[in-house]
Amino acid sequence: MSAPFPYPSMRRSFDLRFYFVVGPDDCKGRTLLDVVSKALDGGASFIQLRAKRADVRDIVSMAADIAEEIRGHHLDGRVAFVIDDRVDAALEARHRGIKVDGVHIGQDDLSPLEARRLLGNDAIVGLSANTPEQVEAANALPAGTIDYIGAGPLHTTATKPEAGVAGGAGTLDAERIDALCDASLHPLVVGGGVHVEDVPMLADTYADGWFVVSAIAAADDPEAATQRLVDAWTAVRGDARHGYEETVGTPVRLPAVLTVATTDSSGGAGIAADLKTMLANDVYGECVIAGITAQNTTGVQAIASVDAALIGQQIDSVFDDIRPAAVKIGVVVGREAIETVAARLRAHGAKHVVVDPVMVATSGSELSDDESVVTMTRELFSLAEVITPNIPEASVLVGETIDGRAAMERAARTLASRYGCAALVKGGHGTNDASDVLAWPGGDVRWFEGTRIANTNTHGTGCTLSSAIASRLALGDTLGDAVAHAKSYLGGALRAQLDLGAGSGPMDHGWARH
Repeated sequence: MSAPFPYPSMRRSFDLRFYFVVGPDDCKGRTLLDVVSKALDGGASFIQLRAKRADVRDIVSMAADIAEEIRGHHLDGRVAFVIDDRVDAALEARHRGIKVDGVHIGQDDLSPLEARRLLGNDAIVGLSANTPEQVEAANALPAGTIDYIGAGPLHTTATKPEAGVAGGAGTLDAERIDALCDASLHPLVVGGGVHVEDVPMLADTYADGWFVVSAIAAADDPEAATQRLVDAWTAVRGDARHGYEETVGTPVRLPAVLTVATTDSSGGAGIAADLKTMLANDVYGECVIAGITAQNTTGVQAIASVDAALIGQQIDSVFDDIRPAAVKIGVVVGREAIETVAARLRAHGAKHVVVDPVMVATSGSELSDDESVVTMTRELFSLAEVITPNIPEASVLVGETIDGRAAMERAARTLASRYGCAALVKGGHGTNDASDVLAWPGGDVRWFEGTRIANTNTHGTGCTLSSAIASRLALGDTLGDAVAHAKSYLGGALRAQLDLGAGSGPMDHGWARH
């Protein structure tokens, strides 16, 4: 089972723990705004407006009032606000400048792909998925299509009476909730008939939060009801964001991940990108400097080695104190340095080693000479759990031209068989899509589908992906899940459309925190 650390959202950071769904028919004769206001006072962290049968004009009017209520509570940017199902209303509201973050859609509503296309890359898109099959279908969507999953019901409700009927999806219990969370590549929130008595059980699962309707909207005191739900969750899970349990005086421990790579003076690749990626993926980044570059978005102007003995001492220092749970290896300059890195990692029994066999920078500059490539494959690949060549690098390694999906898969299989480690051949240099293929030494293969993102600023994509994979392995993911999570994170960084520098610019590694 993967570790209970929610994956950062594909848009800005948002808090799914205390999720309130409400519409004008849910409020026991009170006004919608009064109930929303009291829920915010009680600690609600996410608001969903449901008014499916209303016309667009009325939904937009209600959305404007709720957005203003959130702003008036000084929670703008901290409390996310989505509209249930009605992409048309969300689109109209956003066109009018109303602070609607996105939509939540059901299995029978507009497709998530179409919702994403209409609302754009910055919107939040949630999807209902109540069964393992629906979660797997959500996982199979192109990276960045959805941001979170809503699962339920916990109990049969007026809106979900079929859950208790033979042939229906059935209600959820703790075991089924954990199974859905473990299978999901996205944060998952659980609701459907939830009452305050259910919350301790939910907080003890891998769920990222609860969602409720009547438990707040139909309560005599919505503020007090919300506060009781919030308190029941935090009594078990703690009050920290992103799922970490935290109480006063209790130390917080993060898995550490080590990058062994070169510097990038422009900050977009190498150690700089690795550490930013690790921070964004909820691990503690450490570094061993194995080379120094003079580098910017237009190219690598100079590259110099670091004394091999000093590289070895850096590795020893890290492992002797804050032992990393995973290691990412990028550019290491020179044969002696590569041999030293391999020897010290073997001596320390390094686990979850990800090798990014960088030979050519995004700018086109050569980063590895022939001797270094031979030494890298001999010394480092034998340590690796996975190697992550792009198409040009894989072509060099297998000695064949790679001109399509069949050739990519063949190359991945060849590399996995030849070097005894998994091989992820990345398709970003292809012409049709941005799909990647992972092959294991035993012969299994998994494709990770991806659409090409219209962004010429791709400096450091390989560093970022490999560091994200190492981070997810450190958090307890299987290799397949680690790759899927990392690919989603990279897609978000590209979709953020950061534009810096005169050449192929860097990405926004902190996009999920904005």
